[in-house]
Amino acid sequence: MTKTLITVEELDFTYPDGTPALLDVNLSIGEKEFVALIGQNGSGKTTLSKCLNGLFKPTRGNVIIEGINTRQKGVIKQLVTKVGYVFQNPDHQLFNRNVWSEIAYGPRNIGLSEAEVKERVEEAAQVAGVHEDTFDTHPYFLDKGLRQRVAIASILAMRPNTIIVDEPTTGQDMRQSIEVMNFLRRLWKEEGHTIIIITHEMRIVADYAERTIVLGQGRVLLDASTREVFSQPEILQETYVEPPQITRLSQALTSFGLPRDVLTVEEMKEAFTQAT
Repeated sequence: MTKTLITVEELDFTYPDGTPALLDVNLSIGEKEFVALIGQNGSGKTTLSKCLNGLFKPTRGNVIIEGINTRQKGVIKQLVTKVGYVFQNPDHQLFNRNVWSEIAYGPRNIGLSEAEVKERVEEAAQVAGVHEDTFDTHPYFLDKGLRQRVAIASILAMRPNTIIVDEPTTGQDMRQSIEVMNFLRRLWKEEGHTIIIITHEMRIVADYAERTIVLGQGRVLLDASTREVFSQPEILQETYVEPPQITRLSQALTSFGLPRDVLTVEEMKEAFTQAT
């Protein structure tokens, strides 16, 4: 049975200006899952993700991360070792004078010895593909793909079970997007992390996420396997989300015997062969 890492119970979140962002959200996220959060702008995706790591505290309800209720006082240092958050723009979380100090910041901040800090920096850099010859470089002198890897390495140095990445492919070309997503897949498959991505790119969701949570007007509209979610375009329309093009094509051809839940070109070819 999969171990539950995050439990969300009757979660409401309202911004200080009175704007409601989340309404009665209930879900759980387990060990070694790859989850996508999708929905239109303003649907509550980013707000929910920031509740999932304790950056935002619930207005009502509870978020429990590995047994720690985020509403408790003084738990931030514990939470950062449980859930890491990579912002959409890595520049929003890079502020140290060089790559080494950036990756070392978290472990130092929780009071680890310099020997332990060194071990964690080297380990995280290796996993994230950040080479030692960049350690003395200011992060802003690196290209965006490398800056994102440094941001991820700074999270990995805390050894969290769960990593949340906001819009991992924004501002990157196709090659860089594939590199980033394959890296996240490796963290999931080989390193055993739970990965949560927030994205508007349905092709990325179809190719990488096993489970998809659809938000609309602060509520969970769907929470199921990605295949099942994309087979329900009528519900997705409520939050102005369309399945990937190949899925929409198969859905348009159901009268010819094609299934509604095709996710890849390879699946389409196989389904077409079987149908004919």
